[in-house]
Amino acid sequence: MVEIKVLSKEDVSKTLKMNQVIDVVESVYKLKSEGMADVWPTVFYDFDPGKADLDIKSGYLKGKQIFGHKTVTWFGANAEKNLPTLFGMIAVFNADTGIPIGIADAVYITGLRTGAAGALGAKYLARKDSENLLIVGAGNQSAFQIAASLTILPNIKKVQVAALNLSTAEHFVNSIQKRLQDEFDIAAKNIIFKAAENLEVAVKESDIIITVTPSRKPVIKKDWIQKGTHISCIGADMEGKQELESDILPSAVIFVDDMKHCKEVGEIEIPFKEGLIGEENIIGELGDLILNKVGGRTKDDQITIFDATGMALLDIATAEVALQLAEKNKLGSKSKL
Repeated sequence: MVEIKVLSKEDVSKTLKMNQVIDVVESVYKLKSEGMADVWPTVFYDFDPGKADLDIKSGYLKGKQIFGHKTVTWFGANAEKNLPTLFGMIAVFNADTGIPIGIADAVYITGLRTGAAGALGAKYLARKDSENLLIVGAGNQSAFQIAASLTILPNIKKVQVAALNLSTAEHFVNSIQKRLQDEFDIAAKNIIFKAAENLEVAVKESDIIITVTPSRKPVIKKDWIQKGTHISCIGADMEGKQELESDILPSAVIFVDDMKHCKEVGEIEIPFKEGLIGEENIIGELGDLILNKVGGRTKDDQITIFDATGMALLDIATAEVALQLAEKNKLGSKSKL
């Protein structure tokens, strides 16, 4: 019989801070570059196409001697039953014994680690004097992207948010400062927040762009991108999704989080299939850049891109930290197996 820790979304949110998660995500990218982490094949199953599905991502962190999986389900009809449409859990196991360490709710951890990934792409690839940030998308993930960016990009002075309609962006902007303070303990009084009235204009004004939409049709056009812009592409995480016009990529400096998965489901998927880019266009994975195995931006006028599909390795490592901190702070519950 073994005893495992179980963390709810509330437990996780009380336990983890954004700066801690940024450190965890950065460490995982390094381990992967060093050959100390394996991403296992994704399992995806459609119970009812477009209405109910299952997604399982898993992996092994040799450097931390843990492995695990994140299982996420989406059942659209739950909305009619007054139930959440999305559920997820992360299971973490000890790689020495195979014994489960604990289980954590996946929703908040996914938000934190995804925000950290987008911001780390900007940290290592954007111009150091970048001041203007544009978030394309006004969903829940956008708040995590802003929180992470303000945590590690000290020169940001203006944040614009673009959405399908202006009212959605305005509603998001009107509440973001309070959410940053209450949820992330980030005082953003000196930051200008603005709802983007025109996406083209906002793109042209921005030094850093982070895209977090589920779009299957490019939302950002090549003619809008200014020299020196960095783009972290977060939304494309499933086959057929695309946020950037394919023509943007051939002349850009491109990094990915995982080459295999990005080619299958990331922002680079469609340009690869169109023959516009090949593996020779991808400089490397972000961990390679962090460890100085390869060079990144070499000129201020280069356009840089970080394609992040999201890896279970990030969820597993973040969940392990949450489980450790929860044990220390007497949060969560315990269950015997």
